[in-house]
Amino acid sequence: MRRDRAEGPSAVLDAEQQEFVAARRTATLVTLSDRGRPRPVPICFVLVTPDLDGSTLLYSPLDEKPKHSGDVRDLARVRDIAARPEVTLLFEHWSEDWSQLAWLRARGRARLVEPGDDARAHESATRALRVKYPQYRAQRLESSPLIRITLETAVAWSAATGLSPRAG
Repeated sequence: MRRDRAEGPSAVLDAEQQEFVAARRTATLVTLSDRGRPRPVPICFVLVTPDLDGSTLLYSPLDEKPKHSGDVRDLARVRDIAARPEVTLLFEHWSEDWSQLAWLRARGRARLVEPGDDARAHESATRALRVKYPQYRAQRLESSPLIRITLETAVAWSAATGLSPRAG
């Protein structure tokens, strides 16, 4: 089943798509390098929907896992977002039973949110990340920037009837 969603904050993800995305443990974030090449990277995230203005938001931490750079602001994905905020996200459900395969691809605009930029949103996203990923309880997310993505469009496909894979 393939479903496209029109642009506009209230129409980006329907309830089934929100449930599918929220249930994923990871996603693939794709930014564009300065040469225009796709740069995919796996991310942890939380979905926040809806925002005060009705937007569907996703937050991803720049956490304390080992990085090539000491400053998370120097990461390639952060530089890419600063230069070109348009990003793509891929959420997948894989199974050896191919009747259970499903994915959702979303496009959006990303920006870095420092702890002092929007303190309430940063604190709320940090709490949600710690609930979803207990590993973050030992990390200082409250003092690190987050990537905030405002979803703009989504396309979904499932081999099953409906987007969410059947339990089994």
